[in-house]
Amino acid sequence: MHTPAPMARFGGLVAADLRDVTSDPAALDSSGFWAVVAGFEGRLVCARFGRLRPARVPAPRTGAWRGPAAGDWISSLDRTAYTAGVRRIREHIAAGDVYQANLCRVLSAPLPDPGAADIDALTALLARGNPAPYAGTVRLPAHGVEVATASPELFLRRTGRIVESGPIKGTGRTADDLLEKDHAENVMIVDLVRNDLGRVCATGSVTVPALCAVERHPGLVHLVSTVRGELAQGAGWPELMAGTFPPGSVTGAPRSSALRVIDALETAPRGPYCGAIGWVDADRGTGELAVGIRTFWIDRAAPAGPVLRFGTGAGITWGSDPGREWDETELKASRPLTLASRPQGEAEAFHLP
Repeated sequence: MHTPAPMARFGGLVAADLRDVTSDPAALDSSGFWAVVAGFEGRLVCARFGRLRPARVPAPRTGAWRGPAAGDWISSLDRTAYTAGVRRIREHIAAGDVYQANLCRVLSAPLPDPGAADIDALTALLARGNPAPYAGTVRLPAHGVEVATASPELFLRRTGRIVESGPIKGTGRTADDLLEKDHAENVMIVDLVRNDLGRVCATGSVTVPALCAVERHPGLVHLVSTVRGELAQGAGWPELMAGTFPPGSVTGAPRSSALRVIDALETAPRGPYCGAIGWVDADRGTGELAVGIRTFWIDRAAPAGPVLRFGTGAGITWGSDPGREWDETELKASRPLTLASRPQGEAEAFHLP
């Protein structure tokens, strides 16, 4: 079995020559180019690479990716369990425990040829069939990290002392599908993100340059807001991560209460899904981390053998309809799963509606 070399791919750049791996976020303020994968449950992997070069995502090659059979995907929560969870969250909202909670499920399917499964080959397929602004790959087989993301959502962007977040809340097939509930959901999370950044930013520097803008992505639309601030003196990546993680858009409000609700209702760990995936250039004081949604990862430690996993979820508010929320999770998963379940190189995979 050939083990592919460690690498990372983000924004037209490929990083190679792995030099260091650490779980200490302070390393991101030191030197070098780092790939970052922060799991929802708290596992942090920061990998420093010695070489960085411009490179487009390669065109898909026939046979380079053998995905699971389309019918082999199993959800950690089926429709009955998920809609029951939505109703339970509404009970928590009625009791005043939370205003909103994000309910997620993890889909898993066995890999037909685990020894030849290269996560970067899946990235090539996603780049052609489901392009995304924060797409990327992190491949660190020896460290249990093989992740391909087609994330549309910015978690944190740092340029010097300026930090920015782009929370997504509200999803529909078209803009006409977006409801008042979607706008209210977005505003709630914007308030949470403003408070998060306010903990680590200079007093009075946090602003909301855009609120509930409609963004179009393959097969769906999202409501996206922008929150921006200037880091306080002495604050760096450790303080920024501690003050904002896990991302508010995939937890809920208040975050601590939402996390307790999530823990009680969800039956599988989220892993990289709903965590943070991206890069940091410590030499230039820049970085860009996506929220780990529309994200695949290979789990080679699964009890029944290596599997491919993918997460999907929805934000639940008092105005949520259980069936509609389930449909939203299906909509978000449909296109990526269709792509990942086909052998790479099949032309029809690149002409999805």
